Amino acid sequence: MTPTNLTGKLLIAMPVMGDDRFARSVVYICAHSDDGVMGLIVNKPSPEIRFLNLLEQLDIPMGPNARKIRVHIGGPVERARGFVLHSADYTSEGGTMQVDNNFAMTATMDVIEEIAQGAGPASAMMALGYAGWGPGQLESEIARNGWLTCEADDEIVFGRANDFKWTAALKNIGVDPLLLSETSGRA
Repeated sequence: MTPTNLTGKLLIAMPVMGDDRFARSVVYICAHSDDGVMGLIVNKPSPEIRFLNLLEQLDIPMGPNARKIRVHIGGPVERARGFVLHSADYTSEGGTMQVDNNFAMTATMDVIEEIAQGAGPASAMMALGYAGWGPGQLESEIARNGWLTCEADDEIVFGRANDFKWTAALKNIGVDPLLLSETSGRA
């Protein structure tokens, strides 16, 4: 049986999630293949790093129309590496991966430079690091009730209300978070 391809979907961490790094996380899946899964946590802003500070560190000048996007903790893997998840209206010559018709991801400096000038994609968020799973690992976690999945929604992915994204994602699939149990089991 071939597992469902989750590219372009959201993962919603269940309350029984055993890994604190993913507690109450919403993860946008950028790639899912036989080699594994790569995604970005979209609801955990970085408490230490602000976009304007990042521009200063990278010596990227800000234009008068610079956009201030949030920097998120994208996951526990390669936390010094940056990814910009954005609307599909933007493409970089050497580094944009079209995820689906609505979302794309760019990991090159040109998208950051364009955002700093007030250009670039219509919607964007930056993530430092990513969430990664080896072959079959995520499917196993889903089977053990660690995650729910749903369609990606622009407001959940790009919205500013990070504290409410987990609840909004659950409500998107008709699940009341108050009815979720902190324990799991099988009948």
